[in-house]
Amino acid sequence: MTTVYEPDCEYVDGELLERNSGEVDNGWMQCAVAAWLCSRRKELGIHVFLSVRTQVAPQRYRVPDVAVTLDKAKGRILREAPFLCIEIVSPEDRVSRMEEKIDDYLKFGVQFVWLIDPRKKSAWSYTRTGKREAVSILVTDEPRIELPILDLFAELGEEIDPV
Repeated sequence: MTTVYEPDCEYVDGELLERNSGEVDNGWMQCAVAAWLCSRRKELGIHVFLSVRTQVAPQRYRVPDVAVTLDKAKGRILREAPFLCIEIVSPEDRVSRMEEKIDDYLKFGVQFVWLIDPRKKSAWSYTRTGKREAVSILVTDEPRIELPILDLFAELGEEIDPV
């Protein structure tokens, strides 16, 4: 069965939740993070996906901005927990909704969740044991991924003129 929602939505407990569209800084950061990960996918042994539907529970489908798996994807949607889910905050995102998504990912078995806010130039790493703010890099273990978030924030400033 194939279901398409326009615009792309998440499905949570029988309710369609519209995903907030990003703005230029959000879109650039999503692209930059994915490109950084993709360029290292072979050495890290990872697979990188943009905005792929992920079934986190029987009646819950989320769409992370970037998902990283350690194994090849099976099927058209992810039904096995990614290793890492990354959310890039857009101006319309509410904290409570982001926290619910992060909780869904962690309950599903995602080992690491990164939350990146390009406007505030801040980033957080979440695991089942807690969260921490990333000062200059976002890190995972096994495989060890070290995303230089401070460098990406600097590049964002070079790419986009504030209005």
